[in-house]
Amino acid sequence: MQVRPDDGVTVGIDIGSSALKAVAVDPSGDVVASFRRRHRLALPSADRMEHEAGKAWRSAPRSALAWLSREVERIRGSGATVRGVCVAGLVPSLAAVDDRGVPCSPGLLYGDARGAVATASPASPRPVKSSSAPVGHAPDLLRFCASVAPGAAGYWPAQAVANCALTGRGVVDISTAMSMAPLYDGYEWSSGQVRASGADPAQLPAVVTLGAAVGAWRDAAVASGIVDTLAEQLVAGATDDGDVLVICGTTLVIWIVTSAWREVPGLWTVPHTEPGKVLVGGASNAGGLFLDWARRLTGPGPAASPPGAHVPVWAPYPRGERTPLHDPDRRAMLVDLQLSDDAAGVRRAAYEATGFVVRQHIDLAGIPARRLVVTGGGGHDAEWMSALADTTGLPAEVVAVPEGAALGAAFVARIAAGLERSVSDAGRWVRGGRRFEPDAVAVEAAERRYQLFRGVSAQ
Repeated sequence: MQVRPDDGVTVGIDIGSSALKAVAVDPSGDVVASFRRRHRLALPSADRMEHEAGKAWRSAPRSALAWLSREVERIRGSGATVRGVCVAGLVPSLAAVDDRGVPCSPGLLYGDARGAVATASPASPRPVKSSSAPVGHAPDLLRFCASVAPGAAGYWPAQAVANCALTGRGVVDISTAMSMAPLYDGYEWSSGQVRASGADPAQLPAVVTLGAAVGAWRDAAVASGIVDTLAEQLVAGATDDGDVLVICGTTLVIWIVTSAWREVPGLWTVPHTEPGKVLVGGASNAGGLFLDWARRLTGPGPAASPPGAHVPVWAPYPRGERTPLHDPDRRAMLVDLQLSDDAAGVRRAAYEATGFVVRQHIDLAGIPARRLVVTGGGGHDAEWMSALADTTGLPAEVVAVPEGAALGAAFVARIAAGLERSVSDAGRWVRGGRRFEPDAVAVEAAERRYQLFRGVSAQ
């Protein structure tokens, strides 16, 4: 095949909770080749969540890029090369590294609370976490890493470890640094916050702008990296008021789009990548992590129940909850269970619970919703998508490439390679896929269960 001079294929890599996903993408946004490798997510107890960082953050990105580079040449023709690469990753994450950037501690993830400081207040004698931030917030991760590896050369997020593996430089982009707040104050690493967690600011990675080239892998420019959910936003197409971006990964992420800044107790408010738009929502543990656990309990089989059939209700919190509860000690419950219920009904209840969490976020935000825009690996699961539509009463439109974080990262790689000027142009890569309409009978049946869910979650 004759390679065009403008044939700028780039690679996006997404380090997820349970797998690494990567895609090679052409200038029009079409996926040329894809790569997926599962890695072990260790959950030895409710307050621990970690990766083997040397494999998941360092070796796997290099393997993915090498394999995709060979595929690009095979598919596009002799002489075709990858022009740029960008690594997206879950946040917050942190590992101690040696002077070569090789992890020398476990890779701690959001939800790992081993470094949390328990305090007591006069109003609440029960120990509480050191802040109201999501469980597993960055100071906790740094405190633990510094305690187990006090002589480490650095303490780096997954993106910095991957960038060092590809270029020799441990660098992160501004979005990744911002996710480490309050360790990062928006301008630099906060000396007071970092030292209070047992480290020195010099042990944290350099921070550069989103899309900046930080080095090269062979002839490909390597971008500074990006937060996975931000990369999803770039190519999902959830940009109109009332759109609800639902990222169905190991973590369930819900963002409701609006034009007015709105702060809601229990939820987060952040700027949208679309100018003039705002996102209200948050992240929940009721995603793939919960569903995989629930399906292991029920065993394999269909989750479908006849519309109107009895279904129990899950409180989907086997390891605490992030938004809107911010309670790491919350645990799962299965309520309204009857002798007539079977494994299929319990599985259906697990799917519905994720939809109830989405609806709860929408209701709390107080923003009229018009549709769900679904991305993430869960978009491949038709039963999950149907349950989302039935429990919210909204159509669920699944993007054509559910591996949205990898796709969005591939667009950022184009900026590093000098092929694009701004992430605002990523919208041309938006592709719609299958649409799931709510079933009227199922919607009515789910309404009673939602009210029960709200009561249970408020306890």
